[in-house]
Amino acid sequence: MDKVLIRELKIETVIGVYEWEKVIQQTLLVDLDMAWDNQKPAASDDYQHALCYETVSKRIIALISERPIELIETVAEMIANCVMTEFNVTWLKVKVMKPGAVPMAQAVGVEIERGQA
Repeated sequence: MDKVLIRELKIETVIGVYEWEKVIQQTLLVDLDMAWDNQKPAASDDYQHALCYETVSKRIIALISERPIELIETVAEMIANCVMTEFNVTWLKVKVMKPGAVPMAQAVGVEIERGQA
């Protein structure tokens, strides 16, 4: 299976369940693996046939930073729904990490897979 990858997309947003978290910006790091047939863009060397990782990245940042969210599980589902619906991706894996959320860990996170490969 061909994939388009985005690694450690940095999103500054209001995220968390505690009252103090609801008034500050925190960083989320997002990894995406998106199923995409790369044969056609490779053969044609034509951008129109590619899944544009810059466009996907900008859309995800806008989506997740538009309103406060409590759970990173919600973030992962929002990203999956957006990418599958708006970019016609049939399968993806989304990992959302929240650095510094637990003092004893570098980061905590969730990972989901949606769709058919």
